Amino acid sequence: MVRWSAVITGFVVGLLVSVLGLALPVIGQIGGGLIGGFVAGWLAAGGLGSGAWHGLLAGALGGVLLAGFVVIGTTVLGVTGVIDPVTGLLGGGGIAAAVVFLAALLAIDSAIGGAIAGALRS
Repeated sequence: MVRWSAVITGFVVGLLVSVLGLALPVIGQIGGGLIGGFVAGWLAAGGLGSGAWHGLLAGALGGVLLAGFVVIGTTVLGVTGVIDPVTGLLGGGGIAAAVVFLAALLAIDSAIGGAIAGALRS
């Protein structure tokens, strides 16, 4: 069972650390993912697998939200006639799928942090 409070808390912590880490581009972003995943895994408190799962969800949440905004934005543009409706729908869906895939791929550091926290907590 997913503990959404742990996922959302890990997402917010990771987002804050990543924003503060903009001064150190690589270390800040990786650190944000690791720390956010660690917090999610620690709060989930279900062992190694649960920590990794909650860390992955916390890390990928931003990408999933971004994909939702892309789909809504392209749908609105297609309905209002700014772009061709079919192109807007298909293009938005393709971009959303790419964003969700990249979000899951880039959330691997969050999953590692969550797994470490889950292992330490169990």
